[in-house]
Amino acid sequence: MAGKLKTAVLGATGYSGMELVRLLARHPHVDKPVLLKRSAESNETNIPTALQGLSANGNGNANGKGRLPVVPFSWSALQQAGIDLLFLATPHALSRELVPEAIARGLRVIDLSGAWRLKQAEHRAVYNFSDADASTAAKLDASAVYGLPELNSDKIPGAALVANPGCYATSVILALAPLLSAGVVDRDRGIISDSKSGVSGAGKEPTSRTHFVSVADNFSAYSVFGHRHTGEILEQLRLNSTQFIFTPHLLPIPRGILSTIYVHLNREMKAEEIQSCFGDCYHGKHWIRIFPASKLPEIQFSVHTNYCDLGFSLAKDGKRLIVVSCLDNLLKGAAGQAVQNMNLMHGWSEEEGLE
Repeated sequence: MAGKLKTAVLGATGYSGMELVRLLARHPHVDKPVLLKRSAESNETNIPTALQGLSANGNGNANGKGRLPVVPFSWSALQQAGIDLLFLATPHALSRELVPEAIARGLRVIDLSGAWRLKQAEHRAVYNFSDADASTAAKLDASAVYGLPELNSDKIPGAALVANPGCYATSVILALAPLLSAGVVDRDRGIISDSKSGVSGAGKEPTSRTHFVSVADNFSAYSVFGHRHTGEILEQLRLNSTQFIFTPHLLPIPRGILSTIYVHLNREMKAEEIQSCFGDCYHGKHWIRIFPASKLPEIQFSVHTNYCDLGFSLAKDGKRLIVVSCLDNLLKGAAGQAVQNMNLMHGWSEEEGLE
């Protein structure tokens, strides 16, 4: 294992954490990850059932021997293991608390929470953070790189702290960025995104909304005009709150996101121009699949992959456009994107460990 990257995952027993462990354990350039839990978490001492086929060397093992242990988190444990890169698949407040110490100790961090994604205090207020050292937190807010590889691949390699994007935000930003960059959107007429997610997007901790009885045979909107990913979308796309409406919905499926986005164009356009707009923006971007005009993606095409699928339909008047974006919320929307960011940080191909 000499020369391989040494990583640790705090929050390895959550949905995104489990996917991340699975990806790291098979990555050709990564040593077997150290799996960590907070002392207050469950008494699990091995990786969950979904991952028990992974042996200590990261390969499949039919009898489950050599399971990767989950050990209590401590800074000394990270130091003793020689960890280079720390993944945080933790609640937002905990990531906000831990990152300053991690950076001070010379660790690089990829944070899957929303703790460091937002630059503007008005958007960050949704998390109600209380920083022990406001000055240090402000410096980290300014230096953290938003880890959307398709748009920030030039900034991620040198980052000490990468803020992994939210799953909904990834689906919407990737769908709108080419159009907004090309200047063809009539912003003043407003953009609407109806986004639907599988239940795993709500995390592993059960709530009344995510119980089987509430979710099965049901479909519901939630956090209308108040979802925490809204500020993230506004900042990255340089929109203001009057130009964008975001409504999330809960689908009765385990995983996957489909965002249907309604856009007014500021001039009449042809489908070929829209196709070129997306193609030019994402040329050479492996994890973006652009569908032909009027061929729309579906969740089943992207689930269990790291792809974001984009498709569109243009109205006959050439000025109204619907964009559909699909991805797996636990992969391109979380763990897979985190591995993409790790690959960029260490000079590897973005596909490494994700095919």
